Amino acid sequence: MLTKIKFAPGIDKQDTAVGAEGRWVDSDNVRFRYGLPEKVGGWQSLLTDTMVGAARKQHAFVDKDGNRYIGIGTDKFLLIYFEGQLYDITPTKTKITTVGMSNADATQEVSLTFSAAHNLEAGDIIYLDNVTVPSGVGLTDAAFEEKLFQVTRLTTDLIAVITGTETTTGVGTGGTCDVTPYHRVGPVAQSYGYGFGVTQFGGTVQGSASSTLNAGIVAADTTVTLVDSTNFTAPSGTIFIGDDYSSTGELATYAGNTDAAPGDLTTVARSQNGTTAPASTSSGVEVQQATDWSGWGEAADAATVTLEPGLWALSNFGDVLVATIANGKTFTWDSSIVARLSTPAKQSTAGYQTTNNPTATRFTLISPTTRHLIHLGTEITVGSPTTQDDMFIRFSADEDINEYTVEATNTAGTQRLQDGTKIMGAVVAKENILVWTDNALYAMKFVGAPFTFGFEQVGTNCGLIGQNAAIEIDGVAYWMSNNGFFSFDGTVNSLPCAVEDYVFDDCDTTKGQQVNAGINNLFTEVIWWYPTQGATYNDRYVVFNYGETNKTPLPMGNWYTGTNVNSIRTTWIDSLVYPKPYATAFDSTAVGTYPVVIGEQGLGRSVLFEHETGTDQVNPDGSTTTLTSFIESFSFSLQPDQSEVFLAMRRFLPNFRVLSGNNQVTIGVSDYPADTMADTTLSPFTITSTTEKIDTRARGRYANLKIENIGVSESWRFGTFQVDIQPDGRR
Repeated sequence: MLTKIKFAPGIDKQDTAVGAEGRWVDSDNVRFRYGLPEKVGGWQSLLTDTMVGAARKQHAFVDKDGNRYIGIGTDKFLLIYFEGQLYDITPTKTKITTVGMSNADATQEVSLTFSAAHNLEAGDIIYLDNVTVPSGVGLTDAAFEEKLFQVTRLTTDLIAVITGTETTTGVGTGGTCDVTPYHRVGPVAQSYGYGFGVTQFGGTVQGSASSTLNAGIVAADTTVTLVDSTNFTAPSGTIFIGDDYSSTGELATYAGNTDAAPGDLTTVARSQNGTTAPASTSSGVEVQQATDWSGWGEAADAATVTLEPGLWALSNFGDVLVATIANGKTFTWDSSIVARLSTPAKQSTAGYQTTNNPTATRFTLISPTTRHLIHLGTEITVGSPTTQDDMFIRFSADEDINEYTVEATNTAGTQRLQDGTKIMGAVVAKENILVWTDNALYAMKFVGAPFTFGFEQVGTNCGLIGQNAAIEIDGVAYWMSNNGFFSFDGTVNSLPCAVEDYVFDDCDTTKGQQVNAGINNLFTEVIWWYPTQGATYNDRYVVFNYGETNKTPLPMGNWYTGTNVNSIRTTWIDSLVYPKPYATAFDSTAVGTYPVVIGEQGLGRSVLFEHETGTDQVNPDGSTTTLTSFIESFSFSLQPDQSEVFLAMRRFLPNFRVLSGNNQVTIGVSDYPADTMADTTLSPFTITSTTEKIDTRARGRYANLKIENIGVSESWRFGTFQVDIQPDGRR
């Protein structure tokens, strides 16, 4: 007889295999619409270029002429996306003139010698112009003129090393150039370490030089030969020898570097800071520059360590983009000027100066109705970074983003919040501004003179995990905390979550500032991308479907999850200014193409995608990556009375509401709830739009169902599972 097996929408990972009968247990690249599971829409790259660094914030806005823009902040740059092109508007520091240029040997490395402390760090981006290269060594001015370079390393307080594009023919000095440093944003990833102070405990430094052993070594060796030692600090430094950055590797110091390919690190002291040199190490093993690492028994100066990743706060004041570097300065970019696409964001933008703004602020936003620029987690004394208070709020006068002096004749003001240790984030909501600390939620509302804004604590023990982990839609805010999901519709509500243990048992909450929340209003979805334990970057996502929950009330809500590497995002904006959602994906192993950075090392790249288009992933080069998806059910009993009679599943009838291309259906069976599901002999079954029935030859007490696509141009939406079952005995 034909029996219908129905499944409730959403994924349930909280129950047992049998207790969650009638539910789905796992999914990837699947959503629920009208109660039925379907493959998500595809996405395609909007650009042939890819962005250098990890994108951490997007903000879309429209100027008074109807032009659409997206401000995109990465850990290295501030970019504008306009009419299918990227433009670099990263704020710059004061130009340093007449910097000496020299080279030490026949490599592509060039040393820049400054007459005073330059305050550069390895990995910083600098712009060179007015270049005169050292003579007689084969270098050309054009290879350096008006180009961006990444500082490879520092050899002294006055010398920064960059990598050029030309190999020299000897040693040369006497060159000069002007250097314009880009404002430093921050690390590409968040890292925490505890022990002697606060630092990266055994943590790698993004952009550190690396090579491999050119020849094997034994524990007693004091010379280490690398395939290429030219990017390692000279004359001395620290290295990490090992294929992973853990306690299984070895730290060693060296006092000499031949700066060659291959090159020797000499006078090597092995087994440093509690590590042990193996009896032998084979050639080809990775060697990483570890001079700037710390944590293996070393004391760290907490005042000089940046733990949080490079972040931006982006908003717009009419035509003007307002951009704040996390714990740094605020800049503006005016879209209304003629030369807007070649003008960087700066503090001196005509009519929109920010020279009187605080210089150390966690983030900023614009009050939408009163048009105040609000600094959150900012300075008590404007212009004094040492007075930054992570719980202090300062807002400008209305309509004047550069006036912060509190007077009876203006609406500027301040407020300090009490519950928590630092302000984590804020969003503009329906009738107020919601401000989260790491422990509480406050409502900030315009109340008029004399206080301008009133502050009301509306929740506690509900703090925000990261700056970009909260969104608001239709008067309801949703956010992720360190231990749960919440909503606010006038009252703080803890969201029942059918995947809560799955998320929080494995979420790396020490990297909360990398968590990114997005709203896909086309499908009433709130999405959080987050890093798991051991992951450096986001590697998993979880979705709450607030619309489907309202249509089909479920005790634990309508949630689903995914881990597909192609689906992980670092930023997301909904379809408001643009017709489809736009999002960025980061690949730490790839090389970005915009802006062009000479000597780029370990910066990674971000790709800007348009979502909900097509069925697969279209890459910047035009190639297609197959977008796979699957959904799997919990065990369901083949007999309603759950008697001791074994049943045979003779056949099932495919019931796909939509099916383009092929789909695979796998049937698993078991005799007892504790047994591992075994795929039936004929599984998986290939289903097409013309398939009428499938003969299964399956038998057991319990079964489960897995639906998936593995090919390009495939899409599906599943309906009801119908099976033909009959009593069967043991053989």
